[in-house]
Amino acid sequence: MDRVERTDHLLNDPTVRARALGPAIAAASDEIERTRRLPPALLAALHEARLFRLLLPRSAGGEEVSPGTYMASVEEVARHDASVAWNLFVGNSSALVGAYITLDVAREIWRDPHTVVSWGPPNEHRAKAVPGGYRIAGRWDFASGCRAANWMGAHALVEEAGGELRLNSYGRPGQRILLCPVGQATLLDTWNTIGLRGTASDSYTLDDVFVPEAYSSQREDPALRRETGPLYSFTHAGLYAVGVAGVALGIARAMLDTLIELATKKAPRNLGRMADSPTVQADVARNEARLGAARAYLLDVIGTLYDRASAAAPMDIPGRSRARLACTHAIHTAIDCADFTFKAAGVDAIFPGSPFERRFRDMHTLSQQIQSRSAHYEAVGHILLGGQPAVFL
Repeated sequence: MDRVERTDHLLNDPTVRARALGPAIAAASDEIERTRRLPPALLAALHEARLFRLLLPRSAGGEEVSPGTYMASVEEVARHDASVAWNLFVGNSSALVGAYITLDVAREIWRDPHTVVSWGPPNEHRAKAVPGGYRIAGRWDFASGCRAANWMGAHALVEEAGGELRLNSYGRPGQRILLCPVGQATLLDTWNTIGLRGTASDSYTLDDVFVPEAYSSQREDPALRRETGPLYSFTHAGLYAVGVAGVALGIARAMLDTLIELATKKAPRNLGRMADSPTVQADVARNEARLGAARAYLLDVIGTLYDRASAAAPMDIPGRSRARLACTHAIHTAIDCADFTFKAAGVDAIFPGSPFERRFRDMHTLSQQIQSRSAHYEAVGHILLGGQPAVFL
């Protein structure tokens, strides 16, 4: 491979593109924290690097990368700013719907190189089935990335003309995702939190909006996907968890690296240099091993599942449970590592704007999200011991 070919190969790696944006992301972090928004110039650079298209099908203009490459790209961004990484994870997760809607609609939505789709999690709202589509009204919360979006989605149960709820392939009332241009939604400034402040995870309302059938889909049954590449063998929930794990690992990696740098310089009162303390040495080594092991385990699991994926059928329940377990373990290990570094840094960690304080707040905001629940261990253990699976996998 000559030098030009080698350069082209590197540019085709989204992790390399994400790393190249690291200085610009770090430089914007104070503004992101203050304004709770991504600066337009940085947002444009993220689009230029195609980092919002990692999970979008190639047929619709996306990158369709492997889950491991996706995770590493999100992780790289999170080392510099967790809010930016969270926006990327959510924007990519929403792009998965492009593998379920018709190809012509997917191409229409993502024809704009700056397309971002945003939505809030499911609730009990109902969409009324009408000729040609649905009518929907209501309010949804936690729509991360909505301030950068040009399309919005709304999850809803479908109410048929007779009032009964439409059932999904599991025989239960199913959530449908309805897509509309952002101009049809009213965004509400509700996101003012202790951490991940720049995710703009605001609320929004829709007021009797008509959504054509072709601009709707379901995300609960991967057997109904249009695209059959190995990436889409994973469930939406599984790839959501991969994204959150990438954010968590990136935050923890940055905090541990910063602690190591601090330890070589800091000498607490009446004590020697931190780096010369056997206790600090052992604790740093343990956390380095735990974080690295959790990351390697996650990459091994999702890489193996990706390599074994079949176009004939989506991932089976044992595979889904392995992916869920690896993601949950990575997230919880990263949280524990963040707690260690914050405590070990002493007073250097407590001042606003320190390399530890914001990341600590970001990590503990992440820890409250559904993908971080300890209950995932119970669900996977239940399956490992022969129990029936939950749909969320």
